[in-house]
Amino acid sequence: MFFVSDIYTTAPSGFKTELQEKTFRVLQDLHIPFERVDTDEAITMDDCVQINKALDMKMVKTLFLCNRKQTEFFLFVTTADKPFSAKEFSNALGVSRVSFAPADLMGKMLGTEIGATTVFSALLDKENGLQIVFDKDILAEEWYGCSDGTTTGFMKIKTSQIFHDFLTFTKHSPRIIHV
Repeated sequence: MFFVSDIYTTAPSGFKTELQEKTFRVLQDLHIPFERVDTDEAITMDDCVQINKALDMKMVKTLFLCNRKQTEFFLFVTTADKPFSAKEFSNALGVSRVSFAPADLMGKMLGTEIGATTVFSALLDKENGLQIVFDKDILAEEWYGCSDGTTTGFMKIKTSQIFHDFLTFTKHSPRIIHV
């Protein structure tokens, strides 16, 4: 059975990554409340079913994408149940066809590994080379469920606070598309 801890409203006592530590420090500095759980390693959206139940929310799906030349990078946040279409995404943004970015770039640019892709990676993007794109349907949800930058820590935060407070703090202006 997939392990999901009790719900916590404080940061973990120890951090597994630099991104995880920065995430909790910034949430505290911005006075953004959250609920979080520790889990077994969760890599797929199927792994998130128990996390969704525990935190009473829907986990977002966050994809790290790039153009063929690997000169443009996108962090696309959508609902877990939507299949991804590179063609629809590219058409909605008016950019050339995108694909999944290589895993080595994920570690280098986002500070995460596969399964831990998160909007909190914007904290590491000081030059704003990462374009953050939200599926319009995400903004209709009260709660935003995501990784804390690890594959074993997940959290629930008000969507409005991610979109307005957190992304404003990181100086990222997200684009909104409907796919």
